[in-house]
Amino acid sequence: MPPAKKRPRAYDPVRTRTAVLAQFGHVRTAVRTLTPAQLSAPTRLGTWTVRDLAAHLTMAVESVTLALERPAPARAELGPLDYACATARHAEAIAEGSHTLAEANPDLDALYARVTERLERALEGTLPGRLITTRAGGMTLADHLVTRTVELVVHTDDLNDAVPGLDVPLDRQALAACTRLLADTLAARAPGASTEVRVPPFAVVQCVEGPRHTRGTPPNVVETDPLTWIRLATGRTDWRTALSTAKVSASGERADLGGLLPLMS
Repeated sequence: MPPAKKRPRAYDPVRTRTAVLAQFGHVRTAVRTLTPAQLSAPTRLGTWTVRDLAAHLTMAVESVTLALERPAPARAELGPLDYACATARHAEAIAEGSHTLAEANPDLDALYARVTERLERALEGTLPGRLITTRAGGMTLADHLVTRTVELVVHTDDLNDAVPGLDVPLDRQALAACTRLLADTLAARAPGASTEVRVPPFAVVQCVEGPRHTRGTPPNVVETDPLTWIRLATGRTDWRTALSTAKVSASGERADLGGLLPLMS
């Protein structure tokens, strides 16, 4: 008899909303301190400058407000686990939009203030089950907000990488949701139960086809910290580098995840 299909992870919509607002607030505070030289600096995102990246972070949040302003779709076509593949095909348009927005808004703090005010007003009294139309397709507001934690955490890390000493803090709940969503995406992409991927303290998933263990320590185990996992899942670092620098421990013949990563880039 085949195993029962695993239910998608549930996320507390109130905590997710709070996490999105908190992480965006952390970024806004940091962006306010950036000098013109720092804003012009390159990032690890190809041709993006720090200014482009800062502008993109407002787009990631403004997408919630814009979606709530559109008519609701008839049904939710997508869930959080569709996020990685659904956004990759729009990468070029996203990059162009970020650069255009950065050029049109020299006063980034004013832009952040407007986006924050609009988001708070849009979310007030809106039920988490409200259907919205996103760039990728129809989904619930609650699910879309979970994907915003990925955008905010990943790009906060990009910002910290581009500006030495900036050290924008990561909201714990935002980091947890981002870590769990990317771990669950791996499990959905490579279904199975032969390998256990541990990202303490936030996520444990089983994946990869092969012999299923029933008790005790599984024969194939991968373990890493949340930021390393996020960087692997999004292509900010590669599997071999993470192994060679001891950022990842992997044991067992099915513990090599190099062929499955990144999940999004």
